Amino acid sequence: MENLVVLNNEKVSSENGKFFSRNYNFKILPEGLNKYFDVEYIVRRSNVKEEHELKLEKVKCASNIIQFIYFLISTFKKKNTKYYIITINPYTFSAFLFLFLFRKKVFVYLISSGYEEWKFILGSWSVWIYHVMYSTITSKSTVIALHERLYQKDDGHIIESSTLNKEWLQNLKKPNLDKIKFLNVSRVNPEKGIFEFLEMFKQLEINAEISIIGRINNLTLQNKFQSTIQKNPNILFPGYISNRRSLIDAYDNHNILILPSYTEGQPYVVDESLARRRPVLIFEDIKHIIKGRKGVFVSERNITSLTKTVKYIMQNYYNIQKEIDQNKFPLEEDMFKQISKVINNY
Repeated sequence: MENLVVLNNEKVSSENGKFFSRNYNFKILPEGLNKYFDVEYIVRRSNVKEEHELKLEKVKCASNIIQFIYFLISTFKKKNTKYYIITINPYTFSAFLFLFLFRKKVFVYLISSGYEEWKFILGSWSVWIYHVMYSTITSKSTVIALHERLYQKDDGHIIESSTLNKEWLQNLKKPNLDKIKFLNVSRVNPEKGIFEFLEMFKQLEINAEISIIGRINNLTLQNKFQSTIQKNPNILFPGYISNRRSLIDAYDNHNILILPSYTEGQPYVVDESLARRRPVLIFEDIKHIIKGRKGVFVSERNITSLTKTVKYIMQNYYNIQKEIDQNKFPLEEDMFKQISKVINNY
């Protein structure tokens, strides 16, 4: 079995010889690839216990970027080793420079370009820094991406990414349409558009509520969010849900997934919602994510268009569900097979 070193900016905690990932998607990816390769996972160390246990034996958690590079260089003694970078950031970019210097075979996995995320987090001035990292890595490695907009060379590969297993497609529940029940599943960050959407939500002249499932990693954002939702009984915040069965139940207990993001790559929540036969509502900024999916509706970012779109969905709900049934959903195992096939061909 070939060696594959997976490099990620993800934060992972350790306890009693076990490892725990903050992001569920970055848990299943190295685990899935471990079925096809001998995976070593190099990540950043988290000082708080994270939710998702990693079922991997070879995990190295770096406390800083110097240790991250040290862990990387220690893998160079192994022959026939390939390297798989997840997302582009200072940690993985620094690692890439060493990999390029030592002429190692590198694959980079791109969910989104990352430009808008950098702009939201650090401001417009930082985009040129990200551009240098992004253009350097993608031009000198094999890109595995979720859509063709993300790679600059002819040897890029498009895969269908997924967090779905068969459980998502079984025991489908009939929706309760007595009340409009929005569901938002995402991090509570400015680029996710949730603050602006909640202001519009308060202006809706229809009977509706919204549940927001996700993390708030910043105290300033937490205070802003609490100030936004306080004293409104129709805005619910269950917090982050790590259990897959509980997340499926959350989709079943709502009737529209709302994704008000300003930027997205290929969000897993879209297929999760459609797999449970729940329509998805997005705004024009991210209409590129539709990619032929039935059951995804686009609204302009204003109260008039939003109200019109929501009313259309509710009035035509069961016909929309029949259209959703025409979708074909890739499973997470299909994603692992696609990625491993690309890597094995080099």
